[in-house]
Amino acid sequence: MTSSMKKLSDELLIESYYKAMEMNLSEDFIELIRLEIKRRSLGHVLKVTS
Repeated sequence: MTSSMKKLSDELLIESYYKAMEMNLSEDFIELIRLEIKRRSLGHVLKVTS
């Protein structure tokens, strides 16, 4: 899965994260997206959620 995410642009990756959160998708799936965001050093783009 992660290798497929490497093909996504940064913008699409961030959009996918927010859409997955909005749709209340699997926490495991969301975590995979978070890990890829962190790997790309894009964590500063995410809004803080609690």
